[in-house]
Amino acid sequence: MSKTVLKCDNLNKVIKKKQILNNVSFELNEGEILGFIGPNGAGKTTTIKLVLGLQNITSGTVKINGFDIKSDFVKAIEKVGAIVENPDFYMYLSGRKNLELIANMYKNIDSKRIDEVVKLVGLENRINDKVSKYSLGMRQRLGIAQAILNKPNLLILDEPTNGLDPEGIKDLREFLVKLAKEEKMAIFISSHNLAELESFCTKVCIIKNGKIIENTSMDDLKSKSNGDEKIYSVEINDTKLLEVTENIAIIDENKFTLSAKKDDIPAFVEKLVEKNIKIYEIKEEKVSLEDAFLKRTGGNVIG
Repeated sequence: MSKTVLKCDNLNKVIKKKQILNNVSFELNEGEILGFIGPNGAGKTTTIKLVLGLQNITSGTVKINGFDIKSDFVKAIEKVGAIVENPDFYMYLSGRKNLELIANMYKNIDSKRIDEVVKLVGLENRINDKVSKYSLGMRQRLGIAQAILNKPNLLILDEPTNGLDPEGIKDLREFLVKLAKEEKMAIFISSHNLAELESFCTKVCIIKNGKIIENTSMDDLKSKSNGDEKIYSVEINDTKLLEVTENIAIIDENKFTLSAKKDDIPAFVEKLVEKNIKIYEIKEEKVSLEDAFLKRTGGNVIG
């Protein structure tokens, strides 16, 4: 059984009599990648700050590796790496000097470990340049390097793809999957890039108005969003021959989509054949994370 790395129970946060978080509960096991998503102002960053001990918890508990963040902060935070919002650096120092300063805060982090993380994030050719000469994407890579210096088993990232080009995003995705798989690292990632999260997260947690409205595996979320009915794309010789109904949407002259239960497909095909309609392809359309998110939140803009 996988070890629980992060466990939040009934987290509440009240600021000036306003309920920011309302009984937020979820957990994250080793080797899992949790996508934490929600509309603007839903409470994502507040949750992250409570988990990291950056804000006081009104009520509820956060435990990291079994240690309570309030009563045993040092041990709870010991194996945690994080980037919240934009990472801060000494701009007049090189990337390596910045990492060396961070390394001094931990025990047993040597130059070999610094070289390892620099290679992992792809900054070998620029690590000795001043950070002021870095692009936003390069600073984000340096932030990741800083966050994993101490070999954490929990990595928390808030919008880590900001400023990264498509290649950088791909590299980051592969890197995070590698950390989860090979290092058994639990990764908690908040992002507005739903298509990217969908490609590598194993779990998803949706927060709206300070409440968790969904907490499940990525596959289960997308499956539940459609209920019993699925969307099928159907390619035929001529959509003008169709009898258009509520569950049919015409795409073009040769393609339409059908909303139906799987068991209803054979009878539907028979009707098409009876009308001498040629069928070239029928396939189930996969529901995207964005589709599932919009359905669960009522179409709120994500942030």
